[in-house]
Amino acid sequence: MELRQLRYLVALAEELNFTRAAAHEHIAQPALSQQIRRLEEELGLALVERTTRHVALTEAGELLVVRARRILAELEAAASELEAVRGVEAGRVTIGAMHTMGPVDLSLALATFHGQHPNVALTVRENSSEEMAEMLRVDDLDLAFLSVTERVESHGLGLHTLVSEELVVLLPPDHPLAAQLHVNMADLADEPFISFRAGARLRELLFAAGRDADFEPRVTLESNESGRIRRLVSRGLGVAILPRSDAVGPGADVAVTTLAGPPLRRDITLAWREGRRLAPATTAFLELARDLFDTSERSDDAAIEKLYF
Repeated sequence: MELRQLRYLVALAEELNFTRAAAHEHIAQPALSQQIRRLEEELGLALVERTTRHVALTEAGELLVVRARRILAELEAAASELEAVRGVEAGRVTIGAMHTMGPVDLSLALATFHGQHPNVALTVRENSSEEMAEMLRVDDLDLAFLSVTERVESHGLGLHTLVSEELVVLLPPDHPLAAQLHVNMADLADEPFISFRAGARLRELLFAAGRDADFEPRVTLESNESGRIRRLVSRGLGVAILPRSDAVGPGADVAVTTLAGPPLRRDITLAWREGRRLAPATTAFLELARDLFDTSERSDDAAIEKLYF
């Protein structure tokens, strides 16, 4: 019985699909199937019931998965404890980031961390908040800077809000509403919108505000780059709703006005998988990010310390 076989069996129990389990373990599907069969042959018991449309664990399979999860969890805990003894001298931190980070300068955090821990490898992956939430839950990411949605908030993640930022309306400079200090969402019902793609928190907020104003925003152009959205607005191709930090900094000429009905805000939140013992390098990056960017009035120290010890 090999550890990799136990990992494959646990993955299969979670996915109930050989192809998805193999993708989770980053191996080919035939290789995973072969290892499960070898494990069954060694034990002399069927662990998996296979049909063309259905995969299920047998009673023996379910019993072994319970033990396998405990074994793998103990090994992960042991590795973390050994890393803690060694200190933050090596390792890897994989970080997820939204496409627009507003006042959170991730490059500053990366450069500062690299200066303090030059032997720790850093990887950054850009995705939507909902995609990153799923990546955290399956340990494809160690930490993520995301914005909380209903699906992000629902299960399995630890969350610590760093920033809450106002969203504003961007209009072409010659737009009839450009001179107004405040604009109601209902005033934009007939406008073409330039928005982030589906899955982005900013798009979700746009459509929620539209529903509150009794209309569905008509998105005619999409981009996951706030600078490009601003340039498109500047050229008169539509209106947009962006964080204030993306609207008022250097960039294309647009009119910026406050959204009065209803006001909107987006958060930038640090997230991790609940129940996972964070490696020392991950813990160090989390602490650094909080020191650099946390503008919240409350400090959830007890919750964070619970992760480390």
